[in-house]
Amino acid sequence: MRFLILLYGSIAYVAFLAVFLTLIAFVGDLGLARSVSVGPAGPPGPALAADLALLALFAVQHSLMARPGFKRAWTRIVAPAAERSTYVLLSSLALALLFRWWRPIPGTLWEFQHSLPRLGMLAGFWAGVALVLVSTFQISHFDLFGLRQAWLRFRGLAYAEPEFRLTALYARIRHPLMLGFLLTFWCTPRMTLGHLLFAAGMSCYILAGTLLEERDLVRSLGAAYLAYRREVPRFFPRPWRRAGRDGRESAGVRPGGRRPHV
Repeated sequence: MRFLILLYGSIAYVAFLAVFLTLIAFVGDLGLARSVSVGPAGPPGPALAADLALLALFAVQHSLMARPGFKRAWTRIVAPAAERSTYVLLSSLALALLFRWWRPIPGTLWEFQHSLPRLGMLAGFWAGVALVLVSTFQISHFDLFGLRQAWLRFRGLAYAEPEFRLTALYARIRHPLMLGFLLTFWCTPRMTLGHLLFAAGMSCYILAGTLLEERDLVRSLGAAYLAYRREVPRFFPRPWRRAGRDGRESAGVRPGGRRPHV
């Protein structure tokens, strides 16, 4: 059983990597036959309905399975060491379905032909991708995607949630991972109506998901997270201010990071 859980966790992690790379190509229109703006065109009405359904499927699955109450019920069926891997695998499947069945919507809001604005948008896009990756390692990358849980179970060791700690990014903003996704979704030299729908839908999910996540964190961490939330902005850093050392220590916050569960 230990080996099977480790194998399952490894498969889920590989699935995540494949879907994440596809997401970059899908949003960036990077050579795929079907992407957020490229693919078989159809009537706008049915395309809008299908795309909204795909976005809703991802949002409901991704958020519902992250709630503590669902996880308590789910782990009565699935081994606790495989719970996060299952979440990652099903989230990857939901995104894969979106990539496969997404229907582009014609119409262009903006398209930058001149080199400077175009390069600026591309720089924002790749900065978002980099921020997403760096943010996962600023907390606990392998815990976030289920491998740490499977590995500890394989070794016969008990699992404990990563501590709530601050790292360089998380001392500036509370959700650098989500800020990275926002940059990736919105920074594009060519914004079609389909891309706008995708970016707006995912942004609404991110805003709602972070509110739910913070509600859960307040319940589990109490005063430590409330003090952190007072000092550190959600998405946009304040260059003139950083989470104060005294405030962190009085709240019991240590340098490092905790896995988000949006």
